[in-house]
Amino acid sequence: MSPTFVGRWHGFWLEALRANAVASERDARVSAVSKTIRQMIQIALMATGAVLILQFHASGGVMIGATIIGSRAVSPIELLTGSWKSIIAAGLARDRLNQLLSGAPQREQGMPLPAPKGHVKVTAVSYAVTSTRRTVLSNVAFELLPGEFLGVIGPSASGKSTLGRLLVGAWPCTAGAVRLDGANIYSWPRAALGRFIGYLPQDVELFAGTVRDNIARMVEGDPDGVVRAAQLAHAHEMILALPHGYETEIGENGHWLSGGQSQRIGLARALYGDPRYIVLDEPNSNLDGVGEQALAQTLAELKSMAVTVVIIAHRPSVLMGVDKILVLNPNGGVAAYGPTQDVMPQFVGSAGGDAAKAGRSLATATPERAQG
Repeated sequence: MSPTFVGRWHGFWLEALRANAVASERDARVSAVSKTIRQMIQIALMATGAVLILQFHASGGVMIGATIIGSRAVSPIELLTGSWKSIIAAGLARDRLNQLLSGAPQREQGMPLPAPKGHVKVTAVSYAVTSTRRTVLSNVAFELLPGEFLGVIGPSASGKSTLGRLLVGAWPCTAGAVRLDGANIYSWPRAALGRFIGYLPQDVELFAGTVRDNIARMVEGDPDGVVRAAQLAHAHEMILALPHGYETEIGENGHWLSGGQSQRIGLARALYGDPRYIVLDEPNSNLDGVGEQALAQTLAELKSMAVTVVIIAHRPSVLMGVDKILVLNPNGGVAAYGPTQDVMPQFVGSAGGDAAKAGRSLATATPERAQG
């Protein structure tokens, strides 16, 4: 596709040159007209002054003073014409800033709250895109007690990733609220909330720096905490196999790593600090068989630790041990919600042997919960 893109770029470049030539020509024309008008005004003032002097109605000093005052009077107009491009650019910048600030209003910061236990309650949550007014989610509601696992499934573009962002307070709800231990998670103090929750987005975004920096969320993290998060994510051995272990530079957006490695490091980042509430968006999308097995072990350990977890996924294997299932329809509404054993057969069907094997360790981590 390189020749195609080079040709398209060349066409855009030529069009930009034509537009720039037209703009330069118009700018020069306007500047010339304004300068001509200013000079004509000065000539008219001097001619009028000369006539008055010849008729003994004024002196030479009056003519010179009138000429100076006249040139000063029209000078701002000429400067305004020459600066019109900067004025237009300033107006466009102001409009962009207003649009940005209106789309991301300043969030209200409440007082510091105690560490949450992981009780999540979603009440009639809806979300609409401000620019297009398109409704992405509509009247979504569920409740998770501390230690419960929720699986979220649905077709593409049903709002699953949007729900994940709302659940961690990254975006504000258009209607309804997401509450963590009774407090609105969007209004929770951000610096404090980050220590209590973990989030793995669908597109894992790693930053330029070392593996340690990314797991510690780009702060001077505790080495023991970094290793503990990597071990919980079962990525410790994989990280040690890198050229410099935890001090390996991963490049911008982790381009020195494979997709599976980036996802496992992103999972370790979500687990850093022993959070009590975790949202995982497609945590197995880039994993191979070994990575899938490691993820299943991680989920089983999180369940034994009574951590509240929301898993957004397409593959049923990662959902076999969850307590509840939430199914979204194409319009962003709730198609079904309830215990896994009641909802899963309706939308997924009987799971295959590999899926059952992948979720067995998670399901047996707390037998009394799995049976309930």
